[in-house]
Amino acid sequence: MAAKNNLHHIDLTQPKYLQTLVENRRIFNLNNCELNVFESYQQAYRVPLTFSDFVITSMIRGKKIMHLFDEPAFDYLPGETVIVPAHQTMVIDFPEASAATPSQCIALAVDAEYITGTLDYLNNFYNNKQDLHEWKLQFNQYHFDNDNEVSDLINKLIRICSSAETTKNIYADLNLKELLIRLVQSQHLQQVKTEITHNGNQTRLQYVMHFIHENLTDKILINNLCRKAYLSRNHFFRWFKEQFGVTPVEYINQERIKLAKQLLAEQQKSITTVSSLCGFTDVNYFVRIFKKIEGITPGAYQGCLKSSSSIN
Repeated sequence: MAAKNNLHHIDLTQPKYLQTLVENRRIFNLNNCELNVFESYQQAYRVPLTFSDFVITSMIRGKKIMHLFDEPAFDYLPGETVIVPAHQTMVIDFPEASAATPSQCIALAVDAEYITGTLDYLNNFYNNKQDLHEWKLQFNQYHFDNDNEVSDLINKLIRICSSAETTKNIYADLNLKELLIRLVQSQHLQQVKTEITHNGNQTRLQYVMHFIHENLTDKILINNLCRKAYLSRNHFFRWFKEQFGVTPVEYINQERIKLAKQLLAEQQKSITTVSSLCGFTDVNYFVRIFKKIEGITPGAYQGCLKSSSSIN
């Protein structure tokens, strides 16, 4: 319903150069990664695809249905990304592909040694005795909506990989490292959120996150969070962003907007009421943050919900 962070469209392959109408493939090879652009121009079902490296895939146009990890099949749409380990077969359906409405996605295969080097960097420089944990790629969260940073980085990597610049390997490495780190940080955030549900407040990270969630509808003072983490304000902001890839203020706003979307589904609640119930003291600030995260205003979001209800 919200405007997703879609990738920029890539020019489609000219018909005379198509090798196949299902998963036509263009490849751009670099030192530490390989960019694949896949296009399908006709319906097809149960098409297998396997990479020998870890792969980051992202939809650009059209629709696929993915069968992965022996889990229930799911729709795969523009603005979404899926990460897959090496040698894991994806089985893909193309229910809507046609010459007029082709599907298009990218798959960025990343060298295993490059991933190991990036994770070693995180483990060596972004760990301390209080918050010791192993930075690693996980696959319990493998399908997600792109945020601004992820979509911007993938767009840059597409442009770099497909360019003729002699320095493209250098630029690709810098952007690829940031993309991997952001993916790992995002997964770490989801892991800690799960841990506070099951394990309570066993670590400093869990304690701070638990406090945020328990007080989400109230005013949360950053100085209080700093005290609970036993860190100065500057160190707290740096520590939080190193762990999760977002600042504490960004995270609090993201969680409040998730709550706001639930409350807006209750049609009798006004925007002002929802703003207050979500811990915002200024309704204009609430509207601005909602639009920044969701791409539309709270009023427009509520209007879409009403339209969907009347159709159903």
